[in-house]
Amino acid sequence: MEPTRTEFLHMEAPGFRTAFYLLTAASLAVMFWQFLGPARLWMKGKPLTWQPDVFRQFFDNVLGQHRVKGSRPRTGAPMHLMIFYGFVALFLATTLLAVATYGPLIGIPNFHKGGYYMVYETVFDVLGLFFVAGLVWALVRRVREDRKQKSADPEGAVPLTTEAKDYWALTVLLMLGVTGYLLEAARISNHPQDWDWCSPVGFALSKLAPSLPDAAYVGVWWFHFAWVWAFFAFLPQMRIKHIVTATLSLSGAPDRPMGELVPVSMKEVEETGKIGVSHATEYSRWHLLSLDACMSCGRCTEVCPAHNVGKPLNPKKVVADIAGALRTGAVVSDAATEEALWDCTTCNACVEACPVAIRHVDLIVDARRYLVAEGKLSGTGATMLRQVGSTGHAWGAAPDVREDWMKGLDVPLARDGDGFDVLFWVGCAGATDPGAVKTTKAVADLMKKAGVRFACLGSEETCTGDAARRVGDEFTFQALAEGNIATFRKYGVKKVVTPCPHCFNTLKNEYRQFGAELEVQHHTEFLQEQVQRGVLRPASPEPGKLAYHDPCYLARVNNVSDAPRSLVGEDTSLDSAQSELMRAATEEVQASSVLAEPVQHGRKTLCCGAGGGRMWFDEEPGRRPSDRRIRQLLDTGAEEIAVACPFCRIMLDAGLKGIDENIRLVDLAEKLHEANR
Repeated sequence: MEPTRTEFLHMEAPGFRTAFYLLTAASLAVMFWQFLGPARLWMKGKPLTWQPDVFRQFFDNVLGQHRVKGSRPRTGAPMHLMIFYGFVALFLATTLLAVATYGPLIGIPNFHKGGYYMVYETVFDVLGLFFVAGLVWALVRRVREDRKQKSADPEGAVPLTTEAKDYWALTVLLMLGVTGYLLEAARISNHPQDWDWCSPVGFALSKLAPSLPDAAYVGVWWFHFAWVWAFFAFLPQMRIKHIVTATLSLSGAPDRPMGELVPVSMKEVEETGKIGVSHATEYSRWHLLSLDACMSCGRCTEVCPAHNVGKPLNPKKVVADIAGALRTGAVVSDAATEEALWDCTTCNACVEACPVAIRHVDLIVDARRYLVAEGKLSGTGATMLRQVGSTGHAWGAAPDVREDWMKGLDVPLARDGDGFDVLFWVGCAGATDPGAVKTTKAVADLMKKAGVRFACLGSEETCTGDAARRVGDEFTFQALAEGNIATFRKYGVKKVVTPCPHCFNTLKNEYRQFGAELEVQHHTEFLQEQVQRGVLRPASPEPGKLAYHDPCYLARVNNVSDAPRSLVGEDTSLDSAQSELMRAATEEVQASSVLAEPVQHGRKTLCCGAGGGRMWFDEEPGRRPSDRRIRQLLDTGAEEIAVACPFCRIMLDAGLKGIDENIRLVDLAEKLHEANR
């Protein structure tokens, strides 16, 4: 006989099949009906303003599980991959079996036999073990973490949200796998064939109950499918509904840089009568769908710098609160709380950590826009907005003060009329903050030493509007952007270099929304090129004596972490694609042989607390993210701390005071300048 198997063994009577098809159809109908309600809510959102790259993102983020692979191993990524790929394998096996069984109805011959059948049985029998093992791992892990969180000392617990339905979900999935193997074993025991060995798991289990009666086999068959129907019927009520919602969300995600916020048009304001989001239905349909893709894994909360110093912000809770507001019609800022929304540094750690690509920063900034428009921002944050609106400088300095740093240095200005290849964008902090001015002077001198034809705007430079946009004042940002772009066009600017990662991100990723066509580099990238050209020497600190703090808007948001390290002699010979793959596999840049790397570095860096406009907000003692970051940097044992961001420098300098006044805080450009005197 040719190797194959009978699908409805001992159930030849028509009633058996009719009952099977009716129960399957009913469970699927119940599932789709339950998804229909949330889908109606998603459709209340705004239509998409982007064209998603569905196929690429489906293969990368769903089938490829790219986002899950890049997460930290201790948060359960290997476990999730075992469950996911095991589930995909079983789904594929079921699909192939269905095609072979019902294909003859449309002219496709039954191919489930012979050598194909034996390979099919072996491969999927083994792959199913990964599914079962991953689920057992998940159950044990959830029990352990649940106990930790309920104990008096929950330190080290993963911030999972555990409810009875979570254990039910894992039980249903586990029973799908276990009863599938039991059914296979029952078939082999009841109806043995010479080729049964090609199903190793079922074949081994069949030895436990040889010669199973026909009625017992039929009972096992119905028992298995009862769990299949339970899975369909209960799926929309459990967190594992992300099998559906996350697949849709990941496939339709906006294909734009992490650091790019969506602009608000005046036409939109005229049509709606408001700026920003007051009610959840004012988010896009994709954002509303992504809320239902959340499975409360807590990775966003685990990496949130505000939450980890005791502030009210909890990104996981913000997502849940907005989802709740969608169902109840509550005001978003009431549901998520204004205090939590203002706590966000927009560092995007939550966005990077989220395995289903939820854009927490989008959700928060849109809610902030509404609060600002309603006059609900007060204190130092509001003062910053007034200053930047009136003077074009975030600290309120007059335009001519921007040229004070360059007195006596013979720095070329664009208005002088001499040709230049590179515009040196100094930034608000770089022109006026004492520490940042040191960086500015070092970069200018290094450009001269490298023979670069550059110029500054001086008093014609105004704030890029980064802080205003992220605080929520969209139209102040747009006014600043349009003014700066007009200046760029006036002088024919094509290439910009800046020491500020916030200016870098805004100029690179957001000014193009208003027609700017610029090549933008962070000063570490530009200086790396000069070192590679051989016109500048890299710094050579004593190994282990220098720690480097990666700025969020440089390393995480714009994936620049190799260039800064190259300036101190670190080997960064891998190309950017290789580096990205390495970071995805190992979470971070490779361990440094020169730098004393803190625990969190590269794309996994820990925020200093300055982003999102938080630089200008009053901070409670004991709740400053910069204090936590300083402790990490000091734990390296380094004698110097290098930075590559004026905001980080200001925040870390404040954190150092009262802890260790002997530690030197220095920009990488200054280290390079010292090596090239």
